[in-house]
Amino acid sequence: MSTPPVREQFLVISALGSNAMELTNVLCRASHENRCAVISTRLSRHGELSALVLQISGNWDALARLETGLPALAKKHEFTANVIRSAAQEVRPQALPYVAYVSSVYRPDILNELCQFFIDHRVELEALTCDTYQAPQTGGTMLNATLTVTLPAGTQISWLRDQFLDFADALNLDALIEPWRPQNP
Repeated sequence: MSTPPVREQFLVISALGSNAMELTNVLCRASHENRCAVISTRLSRHGELSALVLQISGNWDALARLETGLPALAKKHEFTANVIRSAAQEVRPQALPYVAYVSSVYRPDILNELCQFFIDHRVELEALTCDTYQAPQTGGTMLNATLTVTLPAGTQISWLRDQFLDFADALNLDALIEPWRPQNP
């Protein structure tokens, strides 16, 4: 009689700190020392702070040890952390990944308008990056956004692309939507 495999469980940790390298190093080391594995991670800088999100896997006991030790680590290394238990990502074999690129003069409502467009078309958001900058000639604030989305199975891609471009034109956005392609090393 064989022993049933230990069910893998997950934690998602979101942390904010001023030193990106230390923040990443401390949390990855703590994961390893507690016999957990980093499944995915994203780091971005926002002003003087860095935001790090990690998905950690392990058995129940290992995750509990990591979770219990985080407050002391956060205090010692001067970062804040939030932790939540998570399930594995749902497998969606029929979902089609696409990337939408948007550039425009900055307006505070652009991101929520983009999100509402995709919600209305049952498109799921996988990743979002958005930056603002000062235009060299005019000094006005500009926005660049990249949204990685997944289209549900059965979506008529040409129709959705036309809808998106009409939507972008109505808001005076310079926009493009195209199939997601893996980054080449």
